[in-house]
Amino acid sequence: MRKPWLSWWLGLAVTWVGAQHAAPLHAQGVAPRIEVVPHEDLRRVDVLVDGKPFTSYIWPTTLKKPALYPLRAASGVVVTRGWPLDPRPGERVDHPHQVGLWFDHGDVNGLDFWNNSDAIPTARADKMGTILHRAVRRAQSGSGEGALEVTADWVNSQGKPLLREDTRFAFRAADGLRTIDRITTLTALAAPVTFTDNKEGLIGLRVARPLEQPANTPEVFTDAAGHATTVPMLNNEGVTGHYHSSEGIEGDSVWGTRGRWTMLTGVVQGEPVTLAILDHPGNVGFPTYWHARGYGLFAANPLGEKVFTNGKSERNFRLAPGQSTTFRHRIVILSGTATPDQIETYYRDFTR
Repeated sequence: MRKPWLSWWLGLAVTWVGAQHAAPLHAQGVAPRIEVVPHEDLRRVDVLVDGKPFTSYIWPTTLKKPALYPLRAASGVVVTRGWPLDPRPGERVDHPHQVGLWFDHGDVNGLDFWNNSDAIPTARADKMGTILHRAVRRAQSGSGEGALEVTADWVNSQGKPLLREDTRFAFRAADGLRTIDRITTLTALAAPVTFTDNKEGLIGLRVARPLEQPANTPEVFTDAAGHATTVPMLNNEGVTGHYHSSEGIEGDSVWGTRGRWTMLTGVVQGEPVTLAILDHPGNVGFPTYWHARGYGLFAANPLGEKVFTNGKSERNFRLAPGQSTTFRHRIVILSGTATPDQIETYYRDFTR
């Protein structure tokens, strides 16, 4: 018997595909096979849909945190930036810590997990935090849905753990549709943990060049420690991205505002694509603030109120030893240009 959630999910996909493409659902309503395949010797877990790559959970020694990389739409087009792991012509080469889809924060007990990368000079290394993958707890393949459960430690520069991370990913697919649920529980270990208000967080995507917003001037961005990164102006040919939030805010104006979800539309290799990040009412700081930049950073951060409100409010979130908190997010990747009403439908499904 087909699972009730799967029937509803496929029905939603029929509505989407019919509206956008007038195309039949995958194999007349048969859900695709999702395989979740660990390759621990290669430090990755591959996720495939009917044998074709969707994404991989990776923890290479060159990264300071695990990530899902790359992400692909149903057609196979890659929607995340390649650099620094797999550079592509014409890409930006700023912010080497922004790889695929990740989860971290810029100030945890004074340590910067967000900005850490191999590019950090030795003199700053003791100020940085690293997320170390520890184990694949479960990898389950299935019809229409696959699951991956992993554990990790958030550690200081001496390798001492501050937090234990338990994350469950749910991967789903239908015609023209891919989604990822990331459910992350963070538990403070021997000492209290404070997430000090900081604009650098929390769940982030670095998108492919075509999904950036066109820019006419170079920009300089400064992190909380005062370190500046210059993002140069590049040729805007083929750059088509446009943000739209649940509150009707668009473009660069989305940055620093709150909303239940934000979507990013654009064209990649001639294919219209929509990406969306959905927040959840159970998350700390709901509805989240959006740390969404035109240069390709697409992030949701409920723990940066001080910057986003120009100091009018502040959120310093604390966990006592042994205390936990859970964050739930859904990433939606659609083939086609979605409307706000369509993304709201996916949001209602996620939060029901």
